[in-house]
Amino acid sequence: MADLNTTNNQEHTHQTITGIISTGTSTASTTSGNEEEEKELVIKVVEMSETEKSKVTIMRALVHTQDRWNSKEVSDDVMLRRFLRARDMDVEKASHMFLKYLSWRQSFMPPNGGCFTHSDFPNEIAQNKFFMPGHDKQGRPIALVFGGRHKQNDLDEFKRFVVYVLDKVCARMPRGHEKFVAIGDLQGWRYANCDIRGYLAALSILQIVYPFIDKNTRKKIVFVDNKKLKDTLLNDIAEDQLPEIYGGKLSLLPIQDC
Repeated sequence: MADLNTTNNQEHTHQTITGIISTGTSTASTTSGNEEEEKELVIKVVEMSETEKSKVTIMRALVHTQDRWNSKEVSDDVMLRRFLRARDMDVEKASHMFLKYLSWRQSFMPPNGGCFTHSDFPNEIAQNKFFMPGHDKQGRPIALVFGGRHKQNDLDEFKRFVVYVLDKVCARMPRGHEKFVAIGDLQGWRYANCDIRGYLAALSILQIVYPFIDKNTRKKIVFVDNKKLKDTLLNDIAEDQLPEIYGGKLSLLPIQDC
């Protein structure tokens, strides 16, 4: 479920957008619910149907013939399945998309399989706009961004920041999870925060590199009155995992400290 909260008053405008978004995977453990429930959830998510297993095998063989980078991602069954699902289980289309992803990563990321660090985008970090509070009731990590703190900056630096953020979010996912909860807080957002170039660049990365904007995403968005925001968020997020600013008990942790 996703929720859009909008209220206006003379002191400030507080808008909050939350959504559940599909993306990559990792081996991180969850922090919500009891241990047995978490283990059962992870097992259920990891399991593939026989059709999925078959198509993953075929896709891997096809990609291997064209993967001149010998990429480790080709061995990740869950990642291959994610690309298959993004292309309605069409092996040829999913393979083309996946190879495009590998090519992009080779050209954009630091050499020799390296990753970006916060020193690669100091201006973005200085804006103090992205946090990773906790997990929802299904074990999906929560990403929180304050849109009112964003300022237009060097475009290449912003692109590096977007990839860094997505990699950080993915690193907190239990193995087999393909979704995270995104909260966009627009309190204080003004025209000065509008960054069309940045938005288009981020969208391009999301569509090409992380195929998680599916046709059902818009169905997960609803409008919520400010008075109902906490109750609405508590439908998906336990109080001890909900940020304090929304009535929960969890302190905010900047992305670079996660």
